[in-house]
Amino acid sequence: AICPYLGYETSRQWRLSARTQSLIKAGKVPDISVKVAQKNFKKSLEKGVLKILSKMGISLLSCYHGAQIFEAYGLGKDVMDMCFKGTVSRIGGMSLADLQRESESLWAKGFPQKAMTKLEDYGFIQSKPKGEFHSNNQTMAKLLHKAIGLGNGSAADKDAYKAYQQHFADRRGRLRDCLEFKSDRGPISIDQVEPAAAIMERFCTGGMSLGAISCETHEQIAIAMNRIGGKSNSGEGGEDPIRWLHLSDVDGEGKSAHRLLPGGLRNGDTATSKIKQVASGRFGVTPEYIMNAEQMEIKIAQGAKPGEGGQLPGQKVSPYIAQLRRSKPGVPLISPPPHHDIYSIEDLAQLIYDLHQVNPRAKVSVKLVAEAGIGVVASGVAKANADIIQVSGHEGGTGASPISSIKHAGGPWEMGLAETHQTLVPNELRERVVLPVDGGVRNGRDVLMAALMGADEFGFGTVAMIATGCIMARVCHTNNCPVGVASQREELRARFPGAPEDLVNYFHFVAEEVRAELANLGYRSLDEVIGRADLLKQRSVKLAKTEGLDLSFLTTFAGASGKSSTRRAQEVHDNGPQLDDRILAEPEVMAAIKDHKPCPRPSSRNVDRPARPVAGVYRQAPRRQRLPGKVMTLTGSAGQSFGCFCVKGLEVKLVGEANDYVGKGMNGGIAIVPPANSPFKPEEASLLGNTCLYGATGGRLFVNGRAGERFAVRNSLAEAVVEGAGDHCCEYMTGGCVIVLGSVGRNVAAGMTGGLGYFLDEDGSFTDKVNTEIVSVQRVITKAGEAQLRGLLEAHVAHTGSAKAKSLLANWEASLGKFWQLVPPAEKNTAEVKPLGGAAGGGWRSA
Repeated sequence: AICPYLGYETSRQWRLSARTQSLIKAGKVPDISVKVAQKNFKKSLEKGVLKILSKMGISLLSCYHGAQIFEAYGLGKDVMDMCFKGTVSRIGGMSLADLQRESESLWAKGFPQKAMTKLEDYGFIQSKPKGEFHSNNQTMAKLLHKAIGLGNGSAADKDAYKAYQQHFADRRGRLRDCLEFKSDRGPISIDQVEPAAAIMERFCTGGMSLGAISCETHEQIAIAMNRIGGKSNSGEGGEDPIRWLHLSDVDGEGKSAHRLLPGGLRNGDTATSKIKQVASGRFGVTPEYIMNAEQMEIKIAQGAKPGEGGQLPGQKVSPYIAQLRRSKPGVPLISPPPHHDIYSIEDLAQLIYDLHQVNPRAKVSVKLVAEAGIGVVASGVAKANADIIQVSGHEGGTGASPISSIKHAGGPWEMGLAETHQTLVPNELRERVVLPVDGGVRNGRDVLMAALMGADEFGFGTVAMIATGCIMARVCHTNNCPVGVASQREELRARFPGAPEDLVNYFHFVAEEVRAELANLGYRSLDEVIGRADLLKQRSVKLAKTEGLDLSFLTTFAGASGKSSTRRAQEVHDNGPQLDDRILAEPEVMAAIKDHKPCPRPSSRNVDRPARPVAGVYRQAPRRQRLPGKVMTLTGSAGQSFGCFCVKGLEVKLVGEANDYVGKGMNGGIAIVPPANSPFKPEEASLLGNTCLYGATGGRLFVNGRAGERFAVRNSLAEAVVEGAGDHCCEYMTGGCVIVLGSVGRNVAAGMTGGLGYFLDEDGSFTDKVNTEIVSVQRVITKAGEAQLRGLLEAHVAHTGSAKAKSLLANWEASLGKFWQLVPPAEKNTAEVKPLGGAAGGGWRSA
């Protein structure tokens, strides 16, 4: 395997496999010099270091040196003190002598007594019969499919599920495999243990997006979880609005309003995901999406690939997926690791506030990654008023992850969960939050282990996909899933074998396994054992690599918390009385909403955060009352998140100024103008803070003033006109239209894959500020583009009275020549611009 990289001359010294020799003879292995091979090797090392730097959010190599950003799992004190002084290693492990023995055993295999006909495959990436153990493998998938009766829910087999359990019983691949239960009381009858239905209510599924998996898989997981009283997670790809309806009008054939699902639907079924994810890309995060959630999950990172965002290849972005994500078909969609409205714990608290304000009935959760220090972070999240803190481990979600992440990133949830629970309890914060855990939970033993370490709820990801028919082909990212579980190709989706009953059967088996273990321990419910790590002990494992492990950290009892797990799960935090509530309490305001008339003009102060000025109530009004038109005008200085998640049909005007996050996730209309007696020129005054219009899914924003940095980041469909902006304008934009009538900062349009931008360049400096890695820059040379630009400027004048826009329109022919148009790849064949024939990279002409 290494010969093609080292070169033909060097490879003569190796015992070559028959395949490698045939490749050399065929001329498919380049005959390169040692010098070139070394240069290639150096380049690959540099790319690897840059990959790690980017995952950790580090820009400079000097900041990487001595940064102590790693945690070691399974290395002993002598190794750490000699080689990695100062690096965290909490559970000990292999000594230098152990490492020497393992290295010698591998070295010896390079010099076998008999010549090898082929190189040995250790199964590091894909499961091999004699290779490294993979918890998710084809044998496990077959056992599970037989147990649940895949495609025939009535054929569930208890004996087959016992074989599935036994598959994991003799394996030692995870920290929890080195633990066993102990009890301080005698066993009880299983009839005295809480029913399986109560246990299944604690089950949820991981954040698998519609796009990464097929709509059939996504919907059947949701239907199954709703049937058992659990919660499915939408992932970061949005959700079809029709799934929010109760399927109460199901006919005898099992047809829903939008699609026939295998296995049929029961009367009263719902296909909605109770957990709606809010990731950095904000794909499909509309106001209606949030209003139809029972829980909103802010995904800070993914356990299987921390430091990397979700990555959906272009071939999986079908027209249906693109519609849900407010993008264009065939365009790769990436959720970058950072949320651009979260750069501190205060920013996270603001987003939690916003989501609570828009949907007060729903819980807000924050998904964190299991790593050293998670306890301190979790304490801040609890104080930021989150209801739920999700602890995610490295084992899950590896279907389409990069190899470097599958093998070398993330940590076991056992460590993260134990630290989180043990930190929250003494700080008297544990009773404020629910702790779910995910990342490789596969059976009842895993569930009970997690409960004893402090988990209230339990997430199932990959195994839930396997229960719907996944066969672990590991081609998720190619759109070629042979059973249609992780493909958007219709001919492959037609092979999808699963039904909601299959997943229900699986969770019922898991719940019954938990009940049996509880009965053996002598406890009647999970409430009684959650956080009881003293009921765990380290087991004796006769493996050289595990002899040095010290798992006392996982078996430390942190003490009792103030509330039961069930009580915590029933509580939802709120923001207390806010300006929105005072506005909605005014009779004339409610009358104005009902009759759709202009409202009285309330005042706002900087400490007020009108995140949803009447939007929540307006959203629930009958459709006949939700008509376009001005609803409310405010005066003064608005605090953070003015008009965020503003709904379609609602228009809000502010006479004054606003702070950060204006119009975040909006789908309505917002206009901001300075007071009539303002001494500043509007085009020179900043009326908006940073990160405005982030993740907007529609509507219009008109501002007679400048915006701060990161304006219109991840804008999906909104149209906006502002009179200036700071750095990183239009970053990661996928749709909509942005017009800037003044100067801008650097790095314009970085990662912009869709939408259009129009920028007035009065001093000739604009083109030097554009990140041209993706977008093209051209003058407005099409009639459609000119009409779009002029129409929005006229609307800008109508809403704000902008003097600058009036001047530009009054001298239109001269003004048009000063505008630049940004054209990303997704817009090259739109009505505004079409590529010229001939060589790639040519100019653009009118459609």
